[in-house]
Amino acid sequence: MGRLSRAYDRTFRSLRTRNYRLYFFGQIVSLTGTWMQSVAQAWLVLRLTGSGLALGTTAALQFTPILLAGPWGGVIADRVDKRRLIIWTQSAAGALALVLGLLTLENVVRLWIVYVLAFLLGVVNLVDMPARQSFVFEMVGPESLANAVSLNSVVVNGARVVGPAVAGLLIASVGLTPCFLINAASYLAVIASLLAIDTARLNRPTLVARGPGQLRAGLRYVWSRPELRTPLLMMAVVGTLAYNFSVVLPLLAETTFGAGARAYGGMFSVMGVGAVLGGLVFAARARPTRRLLAAAAVGFGVAIGLAAAASNLALATLAMLPVGAASTAFIATSNSLLQLNASSEMRGRVMSLFAMVFLGSTPIGGPLVGWIAERFGPRDALGLAAVATLLVGIFGLAGVRRSRRRKREGPAGPGPELLGETGSS
Repeated sequence: MGRLSRAYDRTFRSLRTRNYRLYFFGQIVSLTGTWMQSVAQAWLVLRLTGSGLALGTTAALQFTPILLAGPWGGVIADRVDKRRLIIWTQSAAGALALVLGLLTLENVVRLWIVYVLAFLLGVVNLVDMPARQSFVFEMVGPESLANAVSLNSVVVNGARVVGPAVAGLLIASVGLTPCFLINAASYLAVIASLLAIDTARLNRPTLVARGPGQLRAGLRYVWSRPELRTPLLMMAVVGTLAYNFSVVLPLLAETTFGAGARAYGGMFSVMGVGAVLGGLVFAARARPTRRLLAAAAVGFGVAIGLAAAASNLALATLAMLPVGAASTAFIATSNSLLQLNASSEMRGRVMSLFAMVFLGSTPIGGPLVGWIAERFGPRDALGLAAVATLLVGIFGLAGVRRSRRRKREGPAGPGPELLGETGSS
């Protein structure tokens, strides 16, 4: 019993911090609505066009601002109060969801309107993503950061379990509109949690004064440090080709298995269950390492390959379980490595680059994967993602071995090793 209690305390230790606890539960409500809208928006585009390319284009437009101007969002996040900034961005995202819901309710929504709203949400996320990522550090500090990042993944993917399942049922029974309206209302929960936070207990960094060359300084800072550069390069490849499930899974459900929205929502939900389990396992770990990052990429590639090879809907849905677990391990490890190795005045810019290579790669990967899925089939699109992710992991493991060999052969360094280079696993 004592061992179980210690494991529980270790896994959920960040929730002992009041500010993070408020934010955590606000995110549960808000992100459930976000996943409901994600499923509904993809199904709306599919209903309007029947096109995998249109699905990919919608995803691309939503993340184009991050691709084109991602680092500027980090510059803004480093300059201003992050809590206030997030309140404004969450309010704007809720307003966009409300507009889409009302237009769908009135049956006047058109594809170009979905495109415009997706792009505007991308503009909001340009600033929101780096601000939210780096705000976690302010709430919990460096000692609990990796745990809090993992619990954030649990929230995201717990919402992925509930949101798509509820959305699938709503779409099949009453239509698309409630998904958008519920999402709009759900933003009130996270806004309320941010307003209730005790700002005196935040680990606030010194805000960066406005000045020339801050974007270039951030880029030079990241490129000169392998503990930051390596996770970002790995995520760029995986983000471009693997994280396009909102494009591939609707086509897999409808064109490959002849199923509907409920099956599509079910696959997303099972992937969410796997991601929650993966997040809880990672939350109990002491710290992330580069070896763990590479191993997670290998596991992610293998799991996607299993989904691509599934002969029926039941097996494809079951394969989403390891896909979700490995996906969370990869994201949480790369996120934690970046935040722990970034200085406080650069953290916003570093996390904006993370958002750019993770989400901003979708404008490139979304249409490409959508075209492959439409031209050759969803299985081929998943197969490409599996091979690319597996290769990234293999190269990552080889890099860790080379680094260790150099350390054994070279003279001992004068100071402590970087977090991203140490650890046996």
